[in-house]
Amino acid sequence: MKTHKIAVIAGDGIGPEVIAEGVKALDCVAAADGGFRFEYMYFPWGCEYYLQNGRMMPEDGMDTLAAFDAIFLGAVGYPGVPDHISLRDLLLRIRRGFDQYVNVRPVRLLRGAPCPLKNVKREDVDMVVIRENSEGEYAGEGAWFHRDTPQEYVHQTGVFTRKGCERIMRYAFELAQKKGWSVTSVSKGNALNYSMVFWDKIFHETAARYPQVATHEYLVDAAACHFVRDPGRFEVVVTSNLFGDILTDLGAAIAGGMGLAAGANLNPEGKFPSMFEPIHGSAPDIAGRGLANPMAAIWSASQMLEHFGYEQYAAKVLQAIENTLVEGKALTADLGGSAATAEVGDAVCGHLKALF
Repeated sequence: MKTHKIAVIAGDGIGPEVIAEGVKALDCVAAADGGFRFEYMYFPWGCEYYLQNGRMMPEDGMDTLAAFDAIFLGAVGYPGVPDHISLRDLLLRIRRGFDQYVNVRPVRLLRGAPCPLKNVKREDVDMVVIRENSEGEYAGEGAWFHRDTPQEYVHQTGVFTRKGCERIMRYAFELAQKKGWSVTSVSKGNALNYSMVFWDKIFHETAARYPQVATHEYLVDAAACHFVRDPGRFEVVVTSNLFGDILTDLGAAIAGGMGLAAGANLNPEGKFPSMFEPIHGSAPDIAGRGLANPMAAIWSASQMLEHFGYEQYAAKVLQAIENTLVEGKALTADLGGSAATAEVGDAVCGHLKALF
């Protein structure tokens, strides 16, 4: 029997609650197949660990994680720990340290999910955002000058390399070619006269290598408008680290809310483990109360299954989520229900077993 070793960093706030339901779904699939299993090791890293140890993860944490096949992350962030520390010293450290340069965020309106847009059909909200995940605006380069003086100023430097732009765009075009979809590049070349002009240049060069794939280009502000007014025009979207971060939260808002927003951080070459996470925050105000929606965590578990090559099972997990939404008996408060987190996970697994 094949064993997939999973490092679980449940993290802060509602992280442990939702990750438990994602693990439940993974185990349900493995039990139904019988030919593989998941082996989990839990790491108590995050903000509580930081408050006790002065760091978000141990100094040798990356060496420890490198031995696993994948990482399952809950949520990061808690009052008392500055956000730039909690984000950069755990999540971004893993993304960059393991060269997880592809961030995959599906924006898909599932059957039964609420949509705030008028006159939009379910099939109109079906795209995937491929976000550059290793450099760009989140490269962490810059400097702080003349602190606490009237002359104080800072430089925040975005880093765009040919290698970084080419490989994320190739991934987007390969995905579009496989699905028979178009590719839309989102940038801001009219105002960012170095980074985004360079991005546009590399996009044109890459598109020329895929003449069979239709392409579109939008400035990020126009793209945000079209996400709301006409989401059906988008299929595969490729964009930079910052723009992808913002647009995918907007995408979550039109596709049922943050409780249905999943994300994968991929190292496509398999040199390092990839990481899977719901993209909502840690929501400390509802932590420990069983109010959190676990569907995003379960969807990210589906992405993990797809990453391991179990595409048919990944599809079944999504179908089980849809069936739970349509049935409407086990929904958390954000979706108009009153079910507890674990009850939603049980319902999804019940539908999953029925599909097998």
